Amino acid sequence: MNYTIFDTPVVNTPAKMFSLFMLKLTGWKLEGKMPDIPKFVVIAAPHTSNWDLPYTLFFAFALSAKIYWMGKDAIFRWPFGGVFKWLGGIPIDRSKSNRVVDTIIEALRKNEELILAVSPSGTRSKVAYWKTGFYHIANGANVPVVLGFLDYRRRAGGIGPVVYPTGDIEEDMKIIRDFYSGITGKYPEKAIGTAAVRVKNSK
Repeated sequence: MNYTIFDTPVVNTPAKMFSLFMLKLTGWKLEGKMPDIPKFVVIAAPHTSNWDLPYTLFFAFALSAKIYWMGKDAIFRWPFGGVFKWLGGIPIDRSKSNRVVDTIIEALRKNEELILAVSPSGTRSKVAYWKTGFYHIANGANVPVVLGFLDYRRRAGGIGPVVYPTGDIEEDMKIIRDFYSGITGKYPEKAIGTAAVRVKNSK
């Protein structure tokens, strides 16, 4: 994994203080805490706005969590590619998603500590299904899924329950779906409705 802002001591502490200040200034509150687990996949949902990334990073710093996140390779082009990688970004070629899942599983197996944030919708646009790559990554690497959230209605964000994949994706997704049923994105019309959150069983 690349060297990130979280590994930069001279920046880390000021960034945490700045993040806490910005969350307070914008009226956001932090809920939950990072689980005492060395590696896991954290769901970043719902994802409906460009603002989701900065707020996710603010909450990550507020929680003292070193996270990595995946983004489409187009945003990692010059001149901002280096900055996004420094912020924990991992470029993803969506045309090779199967290889991505296997690569991330291997990274989780090899690293003693690793937190990977994944947006199941895969895009800010409205979609009919959540992609299940996050589940296959967690299940394949034998790590839990942590339910992270940004609720714009309540202006609250943070960490929810921990779900340990059983291999029964339909049943496990019911637990995940129930939690996110009460979470509202910045643009609710772009999010998947509670009854419509179905599993697109592909990596």
